[in-house]
Amino acid sequence: MNTIPAQEIKRRGIAAVDGLISQGDVHVIRNNRPEYVVLTEARYQELVAEAEEAYMARVKASLEDVKAGRVRQFASADELLQTLDHDGD
Repeated sequence: MNTIPAQEIKRRGIAAVDGLISQGDVHVIRNNRPEYVVLTEARYQELVAEAEEAYMARVKASLEDVKAGRVRQFASADELLQTLDHDGD
């Protein structure tokens, strides 16, 4: 994991991460704990695309469950909660 103290960024500015970012995402340490992550625009877009793809896969799987009849409908939230309580027994 690439890390840099927040104090170093304060002292040198964003140039402090320039050398590290080529090696991957940079975790900024503040109060001895990772607080922020600096990444390239390309890496950010990659993460956003992966999240959108995963979201669409979950939606498609859910729609297929509905089509295949692998869902149950409940008249109320209380009915759902009661069913969940009994399924856990």
